[in-house]
Amino acid sequence: MGITVVGTVAFDAIQTPFGKVDKCIGGSGTYFSVAASFFTDVALVGVVGDDFTEEEASIFKGRRINLDGLQRVKGEKTFFWSGEYGFDLNVAKTRDTQLNAFAGFQPKLSEAQREPDVLFLANIYPELQYDVLKQAKRPRIVALDTMNLWIETKRAELERVIREVDLVIINEAEVRQFMSESNLVKAARGILALGPRAIVIKRGEYGVLMITKDSAFAAPAFPLENVFDPTGAGDTFAGGFLGYLASRSELHDREFRRAIVFGSVLASFTVEKFSLDRLREVTLAEVQHRYREFRALTHFEDFEV
Repeated sequence: MGITVVGTVAFDAIQTPFGKVDKCIGGSGTYFSVAASFFTDVALVGVVGDDFTEEEASIFKGRRINLDGLQRVKGEKTFFWSGEYGFDLNVAKTRDTQLNAFAGFQPKLSEAQREPDVLFLANIYPELQYDVLKQAKRPRIVALDTMNLWIETKRAELERVIREVDLVIINEAEVRQFMSESNLVKAARGILALGPRAIVIKRGEYGVLMITKDSAFAAPAFPLENVFDPTGAGDTFAGGFLGYLASRSELHDREFRRAIVFGSVLASFTVEKFSLDRLREVTLAEVQHRYREFRALTHFEDFEV
C-alpha cells in the first residue's frame, strides 16, 4: 500500500492579521493525509473525540484516505490548538493546547497498516513515534517530523528515533536547536551523522533545503499575493513530498527533487485560505499546473562566462 501516517486530527482556533476562525479542522495527520492523497493511498492512524462529527470527517471523503485507524473516544473531546500570527507568518504564538482524547492515544497498527511503502511519523511524542516504527515491517521510506518542545524535553527519546529513520523533515530553527549550531548546513550534517539518508528543512516563505551526505538541493517558496493562514503548511508539504515519492517506482535524486517541488506547490495552496478550505477545493490538474509554473519560475539556461 501507499502511506501509513500517525499524527493528530484536531480542531484549531487561528488568528492572523487577515482574519480569524474560532473552530476549524486541523492537525498534522489531517493536512498530511489530504495532501498525500493527491498521489497515493493513505492510511491515517489517529484519534478524535465524539465531537468530531461526520461533517468534519467529510474532509477525508472522496479521497484515497482509509480511516480504519482513526479511533473515536466516547466522552472525550478532540485535540485542540489555538494560535495566532503577526505579520511575520513564519512564527506562530500558541495560546492554548488541549490534548483531550490524544492524551491517552496508543496507536496500534493493523496488519495492512504495518506494510506501507512509506511510513510517516508526524509531530507526536517521540516515544509514540518509536513504538509505531517498531510495529511496522520495514517500509521503503520512514520519515519523521518533530518540534521544539520535544527537542527541549525529550532529546534522548527523539534522537533514538532519528537514528532509525531515512528522512527527517524539520524546520530550520529546530535544526539549529537540535545541534546547538547556528550554521544551518553544519547543523544539518550533524543530524545526518546520526543515520538518516536525508534531511529536508522547511524554511517557510524562504522555501525548502534538502541535504544528503553527497548533495544539496534548494527550492524557493512559490510567490503568492494572498497568504491568509500558514497553519498546516509544513504538514501539507510533507504530505505532497512523501505522497509523490510513494507513487514512484524508483527513488533516485531526481525524484526527490520533484517531490520537494510538489510538496511546495501543495503547501502554497494551503496558505491561501484558513484551515483546509483551499486544499478542499484544489484539483490534481491545478496542482500539476502550478508545478509547471514553479518549474518555469526556477528554470535558467546555461551560458558561457
